[in-house]
Amino acid sequence: MSVAPSPVLEKKDSVSPPGPTEGPGPLAALVRNPKAIALLVAVLVAVVSAAVTANGVWPSDLTFDVRSPLDDVNTWMAQNRDTHPIFLYFLLHISNTSESAVDGVLSGLESLGFIGVTVAAVLISWYAGGAKLRRRSLTLAGIAFGTFAVIGVLDVWEEAMETLALMVVCVAVAGLVGVLLGLAAGLSDRAERILRPVFDTMQVLPAFSYLLPFVLMFDVGTPAVFMATVIYSAPPMARLTSLGLRGADAAALEASQSLGASAWQRLWTARLPLARKPMLLGLNQTIMMCLSMVVLATVVGAGGLGDPIFTAISTLDVGLAAPAGIAIVLIAIWLDRTTAAFGERVDDSAPERSAFVTRILWAVMAAVIAGAAVLGQALGRTEWPENWVVDISQPINEAFGWIERELGSGVPVLGGTLTWASGFTRWVINPLFDALLATPWWAVLLLAGVLAYLAGRWRAAVTAVLALGAIGAMGLWNNSMDTLSQVIAALVVTLLLGFAIGVFAARVDWVDRMIRPVLDTMQTLPAFIYLIPMVGLFGSGPAAGAVAAVIFALPAVIRITSQGVRQIDPSALEAARSLGASTGQQLWQVQLPLARPALLVALNQGVVLVLSMVVIGGIIGGGALGVDVIRGLTKGDLGLGLTSGIAIVCLGLLLDRISQPGKDVKERALR
Repeated sequence: MSVAPSPVLEKKDSVSPPGPTEGPGPLAALVRNPKAIALLVAVLVAVVSAAVTANGVWPSDLTFDVRSPLDDVNTWMAQNRDTHPIFLYFLLHISNTSESAVDGVLSGLESLGFIGVTVAAVLISWYAGGAKLRRRSLTLAGIAFGTFAVIGVLDVWEEAMETLALMVVCVAVAGLVGVLLGLAAGLSDRAERILRPVFDTMQVLPAFSYLLPFVLMFDVGTPAVFMATVIYSAPPMARLTSLGLRGADAAALEASQSLGASAWQRLWTARLPLARKPMLLGLNQTIMMCLSMVVLATVVGAGGLGDPIFTAISTLDVGLAAPAGIAIVLIAIWLDRTTAAFGERVDDSAPERSAFVTRILWAVMAAVIAGAAVLGQALGRTEWPENWVVDISQPINEAFGWIERELGSGVPVLGGTLTWASGFTRWVINPLFDALLATPWWAVLLLAGVLAYLAGRWRAAVTAVLALGAIGAMGLWNNSMDTLSQVIAALVVTLLLGFAIGVFAARVDWVDRMIRPVLDTMQTLPAFIYLIPMVGLFGSGPAAGAVAAVIFALPAVIRITSQGVRQIDPSALEAARSLGASTGQQLWQVQLPLARPALLVALNQGVVLVLSMVVIGGIIGGGALGVDVIRGLTKGDLGLGLTSGIAIVCLGLLLDRISQPGKDVKERALR
């Protein structure tokens, strides 16, 4: 039996033996690489034109008034919202149904009281863990109890119930929509070809961009939040349902067909059961995205836990935001652990209990929950008692006040957090912004087109240039360059830290074990939460938003980098060691080149996440497009908000096309 040669062993020059080696010099290697020449020429054109002209103003004769028509549309919708047939016979039904559903769920939670809700959460988590007196079941039950107890103690019970009621409705509808789209994409190649680019595009759009069109249609309030949340969170469910259906064991499907099962029987008895684990993972992702959007949508009247956070961040009052922020963190951890436990049980080798026993168990749980609710009513304890509340706002404000006084500035050698923020803005973000504004618009378009062509060829280049051109045509060039400079600054820091920590974790097992639970927790938190400590540590300004973006994007970059480096062919690494390669040579000449596809994915994810967070950072002084969107949403100036939202979408497409390798580039990287 012959053994296939490893990919590195075929590349005889991939690991340099010790001693001097002969090869083309840097200049000769550059001349032989037309892509490098194209990039070098584009960079030189941008630098030289910026030095000569120092004028990057978008020409006024290439600007079109987009805001006035949008204002007219907004005015028309406001005047006809109660009379036009489109609203009366279509949108109004959606609006009324969503409001009624959320109000109904909220009434149900309020009737259960805090005792009934807590008991229900504990029992559901206990069931998700296996419904046994074992460690996993009891741990999940303990997490649920601790979550709701802390919510009550922090005096945010009412806000938490509003958030949960909205989430229940949004998750139910988003899950249903996701399953239906996933069935279409999983069973039909044509549907999959149509839906895949739609999902790809939706994945790169910042969350704010989903709110604007629905505020235009429904005005601020629950219906707009409901629609935006459903559209935002349905794609993961659809993608993973499709993936599960297409990845079903072919032998099982063949066996089902050989027994004479019809297409529907094969779907219900083979495909869907085999796809349960990916579908549960999709449900987990949908729930977490719903939570993130519901919290963020407080700027358009979602209410709930996002309300005090938005108010506190706007007034730089960290203590006011802390109770709601802690509650959201705990809810995110509880939901993530509980839904993940449901998915893990799919792989359990232990036999499941019978359907009859399961029904009995659910009946007992329902009876216990009902009994808890009745007990609460009988004791007059439907609302969390006021004498069980602890105020943590004042101590937290005092703690951050001490940090600002003692660690903000004047720390010997180190400087301080406010000094760092000021320095990062002064020496990194502002020079980047000035450089972008000094570069002629056509040179920026040329550079963006070349970068996108190198990443994904002509289609990506055309998309990137058109996206950037649309930004200029809307008259938002300067604000977009401001946002872009913050994204570039935060992205560079994210990639440097993410690649370094990811490679370190891949090579040292104890580091990987130590940071894994931290990354798991960080990836479950809504983006809004990251702003709270940043305001306390770095004050308001673009630096605080950039640091929040770095922390928000780091977990994904670290995890993808670590997995990519770990999953390279072990025989390639062993071959390098046998040839006497040093640790550095193994890393730079074997591990990183073979992990290039994963590193490109990490780069793309980092770009998308950083842009999303920088836009939200407009709330804490980041300015630029983010603050225009918020101003448009909160002040009713939808013309301003929509044009800024379109510019954010264009920036997202531009950055995605530059950082996402095309199909042929991916295939070449895998060779």
